[in-house]
Amino acid sequence: MHHQPLLVVLRAEQPAALTPQIDRLAALGLRHIEIAWSDHPGWIEQTRALALRSPEIRFGAASITTEQALRDVQAAGLAFAVSPVFDPALLALAQQLELTLVPGVFSPSEVHQAKALGCPLVKLYPAIALGPAYWRSLAGPLGGLPFCIAAGGLGPAEVAQWLSSGVDAVAIGGALSGDQAWQELAQWLMSPRG
Repeated sequence: MHHQPLLVVLRAEQPAALTPQIDRLAALGLRHIEIAWSDHPGWIEQTRALALRSPEIRFGAASITTEQALRDVQAAGLAFAVSPVFDPALLALAQQLELTLVPGVFSPSEVHQAKALGCPLVKLYPAIALGPAYWRSLAGPLGGLPFCIAAGGLGPAEVAQWLSSGVDAVAIGGALSGDQAWQELAQWLMSPRG
């Protein structure tokens, strides 16, 4: 993520339905995609097939809030999992499974707890509710901060602003709809920083 600090989160009850979007993102040169976990019976197999089909992309899973979801991520062979919540039990299980779990944080207390547990990455969620200056404002009182992925309510047009405000990466999802959003994403990916 240091070379391309952008992730796209995709949601579908049947992950196989995401194939056209993944092909389009791969053609634009995107390197990181999260597929939202669901309890649909075919999620593991379909997600594994998508990852095998596009080996140039690093696939992870979004919306991980249960131990079963984390086990499904491992079974699908994905590289990482991302949670909207901070849950020490999930972090402990992820460590046992040797799977990278990026916990969700919102408050200074959650950021502090994540640091204390040795989390090298966190997801600031929902970032839109906090504003781009929030993350940098924590650095003084909390000291060194972990690698931060801002997520929740952000679109392609906000990526540059959030990165320049101190977060390390940005995740976009629901805002990636319509031609203008795709054009903005393509412009960002084609720019020197993309």
